[in-house]
Amino acid sequence: MVVKLLYFSAEWCGPCNTQSPIIDEIKEEYEDEIDVNKIDIEENEDVSAKYQVRSLPTIIVLTEDEDGNEELQDRFVGVTQKQDIEDSIKSAL
Repeated sequence: MVVKLLYFSAEWCGPCNTQSPIIDEIKEEYEDEIDVNKIDIEENEDVSAKYQVRSLPTIIVLTEDEDGNEELQDRFVGVTQKQDIEDSIKSAL
C-alpha cells in the first residue's frame, strides 16, 4: 500500500502561496513514507477533474493498493494547518 498526498494549486492563488511551504516541509519530512505530488491545475486539468477539485488549495490524502485502487482518506480545502495534514498521513500509514 502506498500513501499519496495530492496538492492542487495555481501560481496566481494567494492561499496556495501560503500553503506551499507547508507542503514542502511535509514532502521533505515524509519523503521515505509517502508520495507527495504538487499539481498545477492549469497544467493538469484532467487530474483536477478526476479528483473533482473546485477550490484552491485542495489537498487530498489517499491510499493506493497494489492493483492501483485508490481510497480517499482525507480532503482539505483552503489553507490547512500542518498538524492536520500530518494527522491524516499518520492515520493512513
